[in-house]
Amino acid sequence: MKRIAAFIGVLLVGISALYFSERRHDSTPVSANAVVEVVADAQRDLSRAPMRLTRLSDDQEIAVGNELAEQYSINSAKLSPEELALDTYIRQVGSTVASHAHRRRRLPYSFHLLPNRSMINAFSLPGGPVYVGEGLLSLMTSEDELASVLGHEIEHIDHYHCAERVQVEAKLRNLKLGVIGALVQIPLSVWEAGYNKDEELEADREGMRVAVLGGYSPYGAVTLFEKFVKLHKEYIIHAQNPEEELSELAIQSLEGYFRSHPQPSERLAQANALIAQEGWRDRKVQKPFRVEYETHNGQYVK
Repeated sequence: MKRIAAFIGVLLVGISALYFSERRHDSTPVSANAVVEVVADAQRDLSRAPMRLTRLSDDQEIAVGNELAEQYSINSAKLSPEELALDTYIRQVGSTVASHAHRRRRLPYSFHLLPNRSMINAFSLPGGPVYVGEGLLSLMTSEDELASVLGHEIEHIDHYHCAERVQVEAKLRNLKLGVIGALVQIPLSVWEAGYNKDEELEADREGMRVAVLGGYSPYGAVTLFEKFVKLHKEYIIHAQNPEEELSELAIQSLEGYFRSHPQPSERLAQANALIAQEGWRDRKVQKPFRVEYETHNGQYVK
């Protein structure tokens, strides 16, 4: 009942703002769309309010993430020199981007390669761990594209999307939030799936912002979304023939990615709108995707 009353209150404030703006001739009018957006944001915040009241502490979230990360742990001795180089590269770029994330939380972000060329996806765990599939890396041609992906995943953590998923899954499975061992029973597939549309678009926006603060071009997100638009046309709606053949497993991974994320055309449109809004149009130069790896004789090759 309190949530309904609060929503009605926000709605009345929005309508009042629209009414009085129409009566004043010397001010900029407030559009009906703006009022709708305010109401929608308020409704979404109200729906998340109960989770905020019972939210995991940062220490609890970090503990859950560390336990879950053990299930993804890979012995570095089993990685090829190329895979080790990619893992190091992800850590370097991730550390740069993460240094500009929300300072009040101070989460121990970590970045890892999943050495699977069929995995065209990235995901994050509560408390800081971020994983990038080798298949997604194979689509990239710039370091800025990688920075945009890592920024996106950082913001899923930073904006409590991961923590709130813990709460939802715990409730659905009758798990106790205070018992870390119980929460680790949440299947790993839950973390590999995407979030709702609002959260995905929020992670896109805020991920671009932290990447730009880290010195990267916002067009890294644009060029990656353009590739997603093309892949969506080729493999999902079959509007054009693929230029490059993917394995069956990679196609399945791509289909899962598009099912769990907003339409790539919508993500692309939002990225371009944000660039215009923030005045980033002159930041077009991107850094090449360049990895160093150590060969067996100890020499580095670029």
